[in-house]
Amino acid sequence: MENTVKIAIQKKGHLRGESVRFLNSLGIIFAQSEKTLSTVCADGNIEIIFLRDDDIPKYVNSGLVDFGILGKDVIEEKTETINVIKKLDFSKCRIVIAVPQNSGLKDIKQLQNKILATSYPNLLQKYLKQNNVFCQIVYLSGSVEIAPRLKLADAICDITQTGKSLVENNLTAIDTILESEAVLIESPFDNPNKQILLNKLKKYGNRLP
Repeated sequence: MENTVKIAIQKKGHLRGESVRFLNSLGIIFAQSEKTLSTVCADGNIEIIFLRDDDIPKYVNSGLVDFGILGKDVIEEKTETINVIKKLDFSKCRIVIAVPQNSGLKDIKQLQNKILATSYPNLLQKYLKQNNVFCQIVYLSGSVEIAPRLKLADAICDITQTGKSLVENNLTAIDTILESEAVLIESPFDNPNKQILLNKLKKYGNRLP
């Protein structure tokens, strides 16, 4: 729809629900279902696009979508420039390095020449380089916590909110490499309709920095 401002949010996962509640708090009300890929809000001015979190930066940077809501961790893992215009103060979590509880490992310096499994290879590589630690990195797209138990890795680097999943897999965090939360990103392309969302942010007290 040519006269709408397009906002991309996560298709699945915990961030979807929190993003919907945030948009609703701005007066942006829309119908949704798990199978919905896009929906127009009640007043017809805003269209919500549901995407995989990894794809949101691509759509925003290409100008196909005006704004996106996603985790800071996703942005930090990307190599391209992404314009973050506001921290949203929800979906807070950490990217941590965790080791088996009985491993005796307590510091990342002890991970020298070890194998680490992660879904964040770029973030992890950068952090290890800053700390002069060399490790072999194994990329996994999910179920990272199981890697040490299956002898695929000596430790992991993964996202956690409460730490419950780490405990359930007999892991303990020894370092935090990133504090993350939901952020609002903006397309670099001009679109006068963007002001529709920016005005709502101001009206409902969510001031831009």
